[in-house]
Amino acid sequence: MSETTDLSPLFAPSGIVVVGASRQSAKLGAVMSRSLTGFTGGLALVNSRNPDPESGLHASVREAAEHSSTRLDLAVLCVPAAACADALADAVAAGCRAALICAGGFGEAGEAGQAHEDAVRRVAEETGIRLLGPNTSGFFVPHRGLTASFVPGARQLPAGGVAVVAASGGINHALSFELTNAGNGVSLGVGIGAGVDVTAADVLEYLVDDPQTTAVALHLESVPDGPRLVRALRRLTEVKPVVALVVGRSDVAEFAQSHTGALATSWRTTRAAVAQAGAVVVDDERELVDALTALSRVRLRPAADPGLGIVTAQAGPGLLLADRAGADEIATPELAAETQARLSELLPPLTFQRNPVDTGRPDKSFPAVLGAVAGDDAIDSVVVYALTEPDSVDLVTALQDADLPADVPAVVALGGLDDEAAEQRIQLHKTGVPAFATPTAAANALRALVADSRRRFRTGTAAERQAPALPGGLLDEHAAKNYLAELGIRTPPRRACASREEAQRALTELGGPVAVKLLDATVLHKTDVGGVHLGVRTPDELDAALEAIHAATGATGYLVESMAPGGVDLVVGAHRDPVFGPVVLVGLGGTAAEALGDVAVRLAPVTANEAAEMPGELLGKELLRGWRGGPELNPHEFGEVVAALAAVLTSHPEVTEIEINPLRLTTDGLVALDAVVVRTEEDRNA
Repeated sequence: MSETTDLSPLFAPSGIVVVGASRQSAKLGAVMSRSLTGFTGGLALVNSRNPDPESGLHASVREAAEHSSTRLDLAVLCVPAAACADALADAVAAGCRAALICAGGFGEAGEAGQAHEDAVRRVAEETGIRLLGPNTSGFFVPHRGLTASFVPGARQLPAGGVAVVAASGGINHALSFELTNAGNGVSLGVGIGAGVDVTAADVLEYLVDDPQTTAVALHLESVPDGPRLVRALRRLTEVKPVVALVVGRSDVAEFAQSHTGALATSWRTTRAAVAQAGAVVVDDERELVDALTALSRVRLRPAADPGLGIVTAQAGPGLLLADRAGADEIATPELAAETQARLSELLPPLTFQRNPVDTGRPDKSFPAVLGAVAGDDAIDSVVVYALTEPDSVDLVTALQDADLPADVPAVVALGGLDDEAAEQRIQLHKTGVPAFATPTAAANALRALVADSRRRFRTGTAAERQAPALPGGLLDEHAAKNYLAELGIRTPPRRACASREEAQRALTELGGPVAVKLLDATVLHKTDVGGVHLGVRTPDELDAALEAIHAATGATGYLVESMAPGGVDLVVGAHRDPVFGPVVLVGLGGTAAEALGDVAVRLAPVTANEAAEMPGELLGKELLRGWRGGPELNPHEFGEVVAALAAVLTSHPEVTEIEINPLRLTTDGLVALDAVVVRTEEDRNA
C-alpha cells in the first residue's frame, strides 16, 4: 500500500469514467451510472462489448478520454473480478489517476479470487494509481454531488461536516443514513472494502486538510498496518475529533505462552491504540452517532476532569442524566455559594439548586438560570433537559438569550412527539447546539465530549526510556527477578539453590514461611507441572516439597523465596502485538482478568503518568482503592512499573515478552512474585 495520501483524484476528480456501463438497468454498471448523474464534473461511459459513441457509450477508456472535455481522473470499474486488472491497466494508460472497484470475487473467494486480487495489486503498485476496493459499495462526497455508490438513497444524503471512514461499504451507508436521521450532514462517506491500496489510514490523512470535514467517524474491522494507522490518527486528532467503533469483541488471539498475549486480543489492542492516538472510542453505532452529533458542533476546553452542570425542567430525566454521569465518572460538582444564591433569586424555593438544578416548568427566568450555571467556575459544559409543552419557553431563544461563555457549550435533550420536538432540535442544530430526543442520547454525547477533553489535556507522546541490558542466555525466575530489581521493581528475598542442602540453608537464612519453586528457564508455568509449593515452614516440610517437585519434574534446581504478605494480585505484562508492535497490559490477577476480560492495554512506549491511569479502567478497580481495609494502590509506583516493562520491549528488539504475574499490591507497596522474560529463539541460542 502507498504512503502517499493525495486522494484528490479519487474524492475530487475533474472527470469520471464508468467502465462496464450497461444498457440493462439492473446491472451494476447501469446503477452506478445513474448514481453519478448528479456529478457536476465530466462523466463518460465505457462498454467495450456494446459501444455506441453517438449515445456516449464508448469502446474504451482511451476513446472516452479523447471525447471528454475534462480530464478523466477516476475510473469506476463495474466489471467482473477476472477483468479488473486489465481494465485498471487500460484506465492508467488513458490517464486515470484513481480507480474504484466495487466487485467481489477477490481474496475472499479463495485461490482463484486471490489471483485476481494479486493482479490488481500489481497494477496499482507498478503504476501508482490510487485504488479503492475491491469489494466495496463505493463512496460519496455530497458537497460535490459525487455519489459513486450503487445504493440509490446515498444521492439524497445532505452535505455536512461529518466524514465516515468504514471498513465495510454497508456500514459506511448505514452510519451515513443514521447521522442524517440525527440531523447531521456528510462531508465524505467511504467504504474501504478489501483495502488493496487505499486504507483507512490513507483516508484519515486526506481528511486532515479537508475544509468540509469537522469530525470523523471511523469503523474498523481489521488493521493491516497498526503503526501507520496510529500515525494517521495522531495527525488527524490534532485538528479534528475522531470517534471510533472497533469490531471484533469476540476475537481471541492464540498466544500459548502467557496471560498477556491471550488477554491482549486484537479487539482490545486496537481499541486501546486508537484511543491512545486521540480517538474517542465507543461501543456501538448509536453511541457513535450521538458522539458525532455533538463533536461535529462543539468541543469542551481541555481539562483533566471537566465539570458538568445539569439543568432540567423535569426531575426524573435530570436524575437519569446525573446517574449516567456518575456511572461514566463525569464530575457534577456542587455549584458555588454565589451561584446558588443567584439561582435562589430565580427559582422557587422547593426546587433543587446545587447541581443538578431543577427549574420546574421553564419560565422567563430560564435563560438567566442557564447563564448562572454555565458561568460557575467549576462548570465546563451544561446539559439541558426539557419537554415540549404548550406556551413553554422556546429553548432555541432561551439558549441564545442565556449568552453562555464561549468555552462552556450546551447539550440539549428535548423530549416530545417528533412532529413537535423535531423542528426545535433542527433549529438548535442550526445554532450550533447539539440536540437529542432522550437523556441517554445526550449522555452518550457528553461522555464523548468529556473523553475528548481529557485526551487533549493529556496530549503528548512518551519519550522512550532506555532499559538496562539483559544478561545472556535463557532467564530463569531468579535471573528474571534480578533484572526486575535493575528496573527498580521490588521482589521478595530469595535464594537460587542447586541442591537440597542449599535449599535447607536458604530456609535457615530466610526463615519461614517460604515458597519453594522449580527453577528451570524452559518451564514458564511452574504451577501447571507441580513445580510450586507455598507456605513451607520447617525442614521436614521443605524436604517433602523438594521431593514432590523432583518427582513431578525431575528437577534438581530450586528457588526458595520468602512468602509475601497478603494483598491484591495483578498481572502486568508487555509483548509484541503482530499488528501494533510493543504493547503493555494490566489486569487483576488470578482468573478474574481471564474470565471477565477485565484488562487495560496501551501501546509502548508509555509514560508513567499514562500507565498510572490504566487501573482506573478495570471493572475491579475498587479492589485497588482500599476495599474493606485492604491496601491502596499508589498510582505513581504502579505507573513506574508499567513504564519500565514497556521500556524493555522498546529498548530490546530481541525481547518478545516480559510479564509479572502476579504483581501483588500489599500494605507496603508492590512486589513481583513471579516473572518471565521471553526472547527470540536466535537470541536465546546466541
